[in-house]
Amino acid sequence: MNALADESVFSQIAHWNQAQELRAPRTKDIFNKNLEEALDIRRSQHSLITLRKRRDHIDFSSNDFLSLSSSGQLREAFLEELGRHPDFSLGSTGSRLLDGNHDYFEALEDEIAAFHGAERALIVNSGFEGNSAIFSAIPRPGDVVVFDELVHASVHEGMARCSAMVRQSFRHNCVDSLRDTLEMVHESQPLVQRGQRTVLIAVESVYSMEGDFCPLAELVEAAQEVFPKRNFQFIVDEAHTTGVVGEKGVGLVSSLGLQKEIAIRLHTFSKALGASGVRNMLINHARPITFTTAASFPTLAAVKSVYGLLASGKTEPSRLRLYDLIRLFYKEITGNPAYEEVRDEGIISIPMADDWESQTYLTHIVAVLTEPRHNYFLSLHLQLLRFWVFPVDPPAVPKGTSRVRVVFHANATEQQVIDLAEAIIEWAKEMLEIKQSGKEGTLPTAAQQVYKITSVTPRFDQFQ
Repeated sequence: MNALADESVFSQIAHWNQAQELRAPRTKDIFNKNLEEALDIRRSQHSLITLRKRRDHIDFSSNDFLSLSSSGQLREAFLEELGRHPDFSLGSTGSRLLDGNHDYFEALEDEIAAFHGAERALIVNSGFEGNSAIFSAIPRPGDVVVFDELVHASVHEGMARCSAMVRQSFRHNCVDSLRDTLEMVHESQPLVQRGQRTVLIAVESVYSMEGDFCPLAELVEAAQEVFPKRNFQFIVDEAHTTGVVGEKGVGLVSSLGLQKEIAIRLHTFSKALGASGVRNMLINHARPITFTTAASFPTLAAVKSVYGLLASGKTEPSRLRLYDLIRLFYKEITGNPAYEEVRDEGIISIPMADDWESQTYLTHIVAVLTEPRHNYFLSLHLQLLRFWVFPVDPPAVPKGTSRVRVVFHANATEQQVIDLAEAIIEWAKEMLEIKQSGKEGTLPTAAQQVYKITSVTPRFDQFQ
């Protein structure tokens, strides 16, 4: 499989490389110089983030898992919903607590709660805002928050403003680590031990950078063993399971039948699900909700359109096809004769691949780990083949786990998935040849092509 010269990719990479040039030394006014010095720390590591424009490539990056947006299915349902309300207002006119609430809003929340088997629902403007609101308002003085070490940054944002007296992490997806952490909390916190305060446990149903499922049922069982008074509650971020996991895409909690065991769920389109007390607490004490303009009618209509498609079963063919494509990818890449060698030599690692056939659930997110900075080489290789993927580095992921994040979509073709698996192995074999030759400063072919056309001098220290 040969890389194709794609001018848009070269242009974008040239722009990114240009953005990595140090600027503080040539900036004179002190205000901007101080800002550039802070940014130069990232530039010196070749890790300054720049905004990218979407390209006409094969999408293995976006969150359009079911391809509802790209297929036009959602657009059609959305326009029909708007047509049923021709006199709608474009703006929401204020916060939810003032002028932003109305019958359509509350009816949609009731519909969402019913779909997910929850008592009540509350719509907020974004997932980040939702987590920030939950974790800043729900923990009460004396409560304890225990969280998976890989929870989203928005959880940390909320916890930084919460009233909990203790915040403690446990090892990612490790039931034993959670149990040990809860036992430590039980022994060290008298109010918790007496059942007078609550332990809130924060997890994600699917972790967005790891692509692995939370062992939710086992975690709940461990918490029940440690706290016989049941003064614990789980808060589950379902951002990457809504529409994808369970019949009609109800999410992990509902598919496991754990609705009554989970206090709060955060779903995509930023819907917080829980009991009436949770909803009232957020309305009264969550500053991201109190002081934020409510969602507009078109936004609500889009959410309603999605839930109409889910509830009607119209998205089931896409959901099932998505899983077929994920299985095809794992079959192709693990079945390649070179896979075990490049994996054992540390060229790539795909944590979810090795036992994929025994997994109860497979996620649409696949992390392809590489040696530090080599993820940039892999992403260049794939982008030149028109696969739209991007490298991810710490602190977005744990140190030593640089990766290319691959996200599958229902509208991909079988051949595109096969080609993707082949392209990853092709790059890994080239990197293995470089490693075995003893010339580890040698750039792989795609990177050489990019640097030649963009006239950028590579900094070898960044890629060793």
